[in-house]
Amino acid sequence: MKSKLIALSLFTMAIASCNTEDKKIETVLEVTSFNLKTTASELEFNTLDAEIEATFTSKQPGYIRRQSGVDEQGKYIVLVYWKSLADAKASMDKFMNDKSVAGYASMIEGSTMKMSRFTIKDKFKATNSTFTEVMTFNTKEGTDIKAFNKVNKSVGPKFTEKQKGFLQRITGSNDSGEQVAVVYWDTKANSDAVINDFMNAPVAKEFMGMMDQSTIDMMRFQSLSSLKNVTLSNKDKVVALLNSFNTGDQTPISYINPNKYIQHNLGVADGLQGFGELMQHAPEGGFKANVVRAFQDGDYVFAQTEYDFFGPKAAFDIFRFEDGLIVEHWDNLLEVQKPNPSGHTQFDGATALTDLDKTEANKAVVRGFIEDVLLDHQMDKVANYINPKEYVQHNPSVADGLEGFGAAMKYFAENGLVMEYDNLHMVLGQGNFVLSVSEGKFGKGDHTAYYDLFRLENGLIVEHWDVIATIPAKSDWKNTNGKF
Repeated sequence: MKSKLIALSLFTMAIASCNTEDKKIETVLEVTSFNLKTTASELEFNTLDAEIEATFTSKQPGYIRRQSGVDEQGKYIVLVYWKSLADAKASMDKFMNDKSVAGYASMIEGSTMKMSRFTIKDKFKATNSTFTEVMTFNTKEGTDIKAFNKVNKSVGPKFTEKQKGFLQRITGSNDSGEQVAVVYWDTKANSDAVINDFMNAPVAKEFMGMMDQSTIDMMRFQSLSSLKNVTLSNKDKVVALLNSFNTGDQTPISYINPNKYIQHNLGVADGLQGFGELMQHAPEGGFKANVVRAFQDGDYVFAQTEYDFFGPKAAFDIFRFEDGLIVEHWDNLLEVQKPNPSGHTQFDGATALTDLDKTEANKAVVRGFIEDVLLDHQMDKVANYINPKEYVQHNPSVADGLEGFGAAMKYFAENGLVMEYDNLHMVLGQGNFVLSVSEGKFGKGDHTAYYDLFRLENGLIVEHWDVIATIPAKSDWKNTNGKF
């Protein structure tokens, strides 16, 4: 009898153990994505990100694990696992008001930030992962969720789990019906190797066929902890140099080649000596600089800056690098003006960098606009380059839209004024922002430099900033390099 009771007890314990394994504990996966501001340093941000994890996020109640990474387009993704939705919300509320993370948060381009939270039942195990795929989406309207869940669950055993380098697949959903699928890999190479095979696999076609294609957001990113060669970029060096006007930090001066510094600001002498002389003549309190936008195109960096430089100035600066040092500089400055007829200033507007894969195409659009419309006066082609429904104008005197552009041209013609573009000297771009540098005549025919910054969407110009400045007479030049 005693042996029967022991056997029954062991059987009962075994059943209980099985039930515990089948009943997985629900946790929360928080998925956040964003871009950095164009003026932020990737190297500095990555360092701060590790500090945030160590000193803030990991100290919050309910924290399980955090992973952050960046994709090839510069988008950052942060995954945080929490014990409950309440824990996740409490941490974010605290984050938004904690002064210790203010510097980190200030580097994020707020307009690009997206966050979703999902309930999951998978315990994270892929601790040696360096590359992650995250896909969020909604199912098609009318989809049988039970049927979808069955297909979703079969993706792993039918395909992903069989692949070299696969570590783990985690899925989940939230109350709004949004779904998430996270796949962890040991390396990016192993993930890349199976993309085409996955898209052609029957189970993948069935899986993808149940999704609302318009809602899919696919993010493939390298973990920040696995990135070993992140260095200070040329853009970072330029931003640091301009910010040194505010801080007095002497370190960024070392980013200028002491033996070769070609100066195209005609009011400043050539070389590093000319730069030093300029700084010696700064007013009490020094110069100030607020870098609004900054971009990099190969060996060139261009920045839009609000200066206090012998009075408030709107400016564009271009720096050329050789072997990591600045060897050449161009700029164009204009006094800060009142808001234009549409209420826009010389600095406000969009700042988010996107479409890094469309840089050359966008540069070609701007080049075409300058050459066809402004140089060759083919006004019938304006709509080929400028979005006729959305064109935000930051020129101090011109209103939004093609109507504003046309009204400005009419005003100039009726008052015997000119705005002529004679030569296009330079087109630089990064993603959706393109800067052109041109030469011509303005107003009563003054020799003029035109710096035009354009933002593009879907192959058309949708926003424009400029600095139009008269080129001084040669007798007033402090160097012989010319404006261009």
